Amino acid sequence: MKPILNIAAYLFVSLDDLSELRNKMLDECTTQELKGTILLTGEGINLFLAGKEAKLRAFMDWLRSDPRFQAIEVKESWSDDQPFKKMLIKIKAEIIRMNHPTIRPETGRANFIAPKKLKEWLDRGTDDLGRPVVMIDTRNAFEVDYGSFKNAMHFNINKFTEFPAAITSQKDALADKTLVSFCTGGIRCEKSGLYMREIGMEHSYQLDGGILKYFEEVGQAHYEGSCFVFDEREALEPTLDSIPLEQSIRKKMKAS
Repeated sequence: MKPILNIAAYLFVSLDDLSELRNKMLDECTTQELKGTILLTGEGINLFLAGKEAKLRAFMDWLRSDPRFQAIEVKESWSDDQPFKKMLIKIKAEIIRMNHPTIRPETGRANFIAPKKLKEWLDRGTDDLGRPVVMIDTRNAFEVDYGSFKNAMHFNINKFTEFPAAITSQKDALADKTLVSFCTGGIRCEKSGLYMREIGMEHSYQLDGGILKYFEEVGQAHYEGSCFVFDEREALEPTLDSIPLEQSIRKKMKAS
């Protein structure tokens, strides 16, 4: 077992004491010798943390002692070294910016599909009703360059606020398909899934837990390449191991 536990987690929940929460969380993270980034917003929390297993689990126990965070779920991976240089807690307007205030995941999620069920669909090429399945990559172009599901549709966007217009432009072309939107850890799809339903894409789902949970439960099946992550590991393989440095260098040289 590698010595450093890495977790990614988010939860859409109304928060109104952001400055106080920030101070308390920073104190607890410092006590537990953790590093990473936490985003606090009025609509919830998004965090990427790393540290020794016992200390990180102690922090999560502390966090869940607040009833607002009891439902938070984490995705885990392991590394030889600490992938973050410091501990940052930022207060933001949105967990993930979309510029559509009517989209509020806290009030109800879009339809979602579990990783193992998605593999069944992709093995077959259709959903349980025989409809063709199309994977919708909601991530930015540079993230897609590291890897994605085979034959996934993406829109070469530079920021998530461009996604609504991009998917809307494909509404008619995708009308007879079952759509599964996905991202790194699932957070963008909490909004993209609701937006797709809002514009009338009835046969749409979000991949529960994103690519990282799919790697954890399924592995590489139907996925090509690695998955970009927002820390110094840069990208994770389907084994949840970090991408080898020499491979990362070659990828950057090829891209340039």
